[in-house]
Amino acid sequence: MSGRKIGVVGGGAAGMMAAVTAARQGAEVTLLEGTSRLGTKLLSTGNGRCNLGNLRLDGSEYYTSQPARVNNFLRQFDTNDVISFFHGLGVILKEKNGCLYPACEQAAVVQDALRYELRDLHICEMAGWKADAVERDPETGKIAVKSGDRRLVFDRVILACGGRAAPKTGSDGSGYLLAQHLGHSLTPVVPGLVQLRCREDYLKSVAGVRADALISVLRDGRCVAAERGELQITEYGLSGIPVLQLSRTVNYILRERKEVELSVDFLPDYSSEEYERLCVSRDLMLSEDRSAEEFFTGMLHKKLMTLFIKLAGLRPSDRVSGIDGKDLKRVYELCRQWRVHVNGSNSYDSAQVCAGGVPLEEVTDRLESRMQPDVYFAGEILDVDGKCGGYNLHWAWCSGYLAAMNAVGDMH
Repeated sequence: MSGRKIGVVGGGAAGMMAAVTAARQGAEVTLLEGTSRLGTKLLSTGNGRCNLGNLRLDGSEYYTSQPARVNNFLRQFDTNDVISFFHGLGVILKEKNGCLYPACEQAAVVQDALRYELRDLHICEMAGWKADAVERDPETGKIAVKSGDRRLVFDRVILACGGRAAPKTGSDGSGYLLAQHLGHSLTPVVPGLVQLRCREDYLKSVAGVRADALISVLRDGRCVAAERGELQITEYGLSGIPVLQLSRTVNYILRERKEVELSVDFLPDYSSEEYERLCVSRDLMLSEDRSAEEFFTGMLHKKLMTLFIKLAGLRPSDRVSGIDGKDLKRVYELCRQWRVHVNGSNSYDSAQVCAGGVPLEEVTDRLESRMQPDVYFAGEILDVDGKCGGYNLHWAWCSGYLAAMNAVGDMH
C-alpha cells in the first residue's frame, strides 16, 4: 500500500465512491460512518429504485455559486463513467426517459454492490464512528479525526458527511460543524426537493388531485422561478416534481421572512389569445340553462372546477343564465392563475437533498480545502445541489471519485 493512508468520513454514496476509488489507486483506506450501516440513504433514492444518473447530464441541472466549475467537474466524471463504474461492479442498468436505474429497480442492489466492492478491496469499515473533530495533528503534521476519546491519523482525509436531508440516515448536519471547525463558512442551508406547505385550508377539498401545470414562484408579485410538470395537491399544500424543484427557491425566500405566492396555470399549452378564444367559443356553445357545475364540466378535474366556482363566489348549483359575466370570467382566470400562499415546507426529514453548504469558492479545483490542506470535500456537504432525475447522486459519484483521485495523486 506504499504507506498512503486515506480517511473517508461518511459512508454514503460520495463516501463509498471515494473509498473505492482511493483503494483502487493503492491507498490504505479507512471508511468512518456514524451510523450502524453504510449507504442507508441510497435505499430511499428514486422512490426505492435508485435513480443513480442521467443521460442528459448538464451543469444547468445544478444550483451552485460557480456553475462553470461544476461543469468542469462533470466533464471529468460524466455519465459514461458512471455507467462504466457500475457495470464494473456487476450492476446491470436500464434507462427511463434519460434516467438511469438498476435493471431490477431495487436500490438495495446498488448499496450491496458497493459494500461488496469495499470488502473485496479490504477497506477498513468503521461503522458507529461519529467524527466530532478533524484537525491537524501537532505531533505528525498529518490529519487527525476524533470521535470522543478515540483518534485516528491519516495522510489525507475526505469529508463526505452529507448535509441535513434525511437525518435518520446519518445526514444530520454534523459535517458542517467539522467544516466550520476547519475555518470554512457555510452558504445558508435549507431543505431542497421537498414538499411545500400552504396556508389555504380549502386544499383539503382537492387533496389527491394530480394535474399537469406550470407553477411560478412570485416574490413581491414578480416571477423569480417556474417549473412545469405533474402537480400533486395534498391536504397541507403542494407536491410533485415541479414543486420539489422550486422548493429551494421558496425556502430561501421564506428564510428572509418574505411572503411567497405560487401561481398555478393548469392549461399552460394555451397562449393568452388562444385561451380567450376557447372561453368565448365555450360560452357560445354551451346552454345557459346549465348549472355552474354542469357548465364547467370538462375543463379540469371536477374537484378543481368545483373549488374554482366557489372561489369565484358562486355555488355549483347556480344557473349560468343568472351569473354575472365577471364572475364567469373569474372562474376562467383561476384555471390559469390560481394563487396559493406558501408558509413553509416539510422538514429535512422529508427532503431529498438540502441546498447550501461549504461554498465552492473555499475548495480548489482538486476539491481540497483552501483552509486546511490535505482535507478534501465530496458530495452534499458542498454547496451544490441538483434537480430531480439522478443529478444529486451523479454529483456524489463525481465528487467522490475526483476527491479520492486528487487526494491519492497529491501524495505521489
